[in-house]
Amino acid sequence: MIRPLLSLLLLSCLSAHANAQDTLNFPTLGEVLRFDDAMTDCVPADAKLEVIASGFDWTEGPVWVPGEPGFLLFSDIPQNAVYRWEEGEGISLFLSPSGYTGVADYGAEPGCNGLMLDLDGRLVSCEHGDRRVSVLTEAGGKRTIVDNYQGKRLNSPNDVVFDSKGNLYFTDPPYGLPERWEDERRELDFCGVYRVKAGSNEAELVSKELDRPNGVALSPDGKTLYVAQSDPKAAIWKAFVVNSDGTLGKSRLLYDATKDVGKLPGLPDGMAVATDGTIFATGPGGVYVFTPEGKLLGRISTGERTANCTLGGPDGKTLYITADMYICRIQTNCVGVTFKQQTGE
Repeated sequence: MIRPLLSLLLLSCLSAHANAQDTLNFPTLGEVLRFDDAMTDCVPADAKLEVIASGFDWTEGPVWVPGEPGFLLFSDIPQNAVYRWEEGEGISLFLSPSGYTGVADYGAEPGCNGLMLDLDGRLVSCEHGDRRVSVLTEAGGKRTIVDNYQGKRLNSPNDVVFDSKGNLYFTDPPYGLPERWEDERRELDFCGVYRVKAGSNEAELVSKELDRPNGVALSPDGKTLYVAQSDPKAAIWKAFVVNSDGTLGKSRLLYDATKDVGKLPGLPDGMAVATDGTIFATGPGGVYVFTPEGKLLGRISTGERTANCTLGGPDGKTLYITADMYICRIQTNCVGVTFKQQTGE
């Protein structure tokens, strides 16, 4: 079991409730599209996509924090804030600023993006504006995990995942820079996938194969790293072999959704992986559901640009989805790898 998130709970208790929840009759959104009979093994036939909160600018980085009670944290990047959602309580402001602490204007997406709990249960953030990966300490302050590669500032860390030993992998596209790739503040001439060893503050480049790496996730055995690419000309997911020393080996194409770009809203983005290997991956039109081999079983269609997802809830089987201004959830039959990692269940 992980240590209690004392600092997180303390901060959230101090937050003012923004939108108290007074109902369990949530509106629904979209539909579940089933392309293979095995989709029902992942998402029950009667499952509905519920909207549990709305009215945000651009939601990202959902992470489930287990406990009594458990709760969901998520980013609103334009608002430079992290919000908390709890069953029966609704939404409250958790952290602001979340990703940019400077004094000058820093574009449209200054806040943090991907969120994850480390093996000690601390909140780790991919910060756009401050161009770093940080950790929220028990005392309530932040410490920088990494903010550069070989002395050059990172572009804008996007998403992060931990392996079972506490080593982290993160992606670094340019989307948080005010002018993105054309920004004069950019110091690196590529968008990389990096690894930071547990206890280290040094970024190790493990791949620059993808032009716009975005969402990142690990297989249950930690031997495959999945990376989404949010390039409209090559809207793909790749699966990389993770070598015994943590570096990346050969990649294979998991799925190509380029044909859907422009027809459906959004691009490949965040992911969640279940203990049986099922991959839930946000992309054009919603959340794609893949087998580890890349077979498309179905799609949870939101009808919105869909940024990210995570498996959590009391039993680790609820898929929480950030879709534009909405926070949604749908019941699945799959337990999240990170949920099991965090709870030991």
